[in-house]
Amino acid sequence: MASIRQEVQGANAKELMENLTEKCYSKCVPKPGTSMSSSEETCVSRCMDLYFQAFNIVAKTYTTRLHKERVAMKEAEASSF
Repeated sequence: MASIRQEVQGANAKELMENLTEKCYSKCVPKPGTSMSSSEETCVSRCMDLYFQAFNIVAKTYTTRLHKERVAMKEAEASSF
């Protein structure tokens, strides 16, 4: 079970990075060249920060929701006996 969880986490991390790269670079680097300008670097950096902040909020909310649902299920099971 732990190895499956690790594989899922790895796949999620890979997907996060792919989405982040696609979205931030598409937004911030309209004409890719051999190097990025300082404004492009700043844009990418800010975009990545915001993307991670949003991801962390969603992950925390989801984790809290799962925890509450588990507690509710355990309470329901305990009260049915």
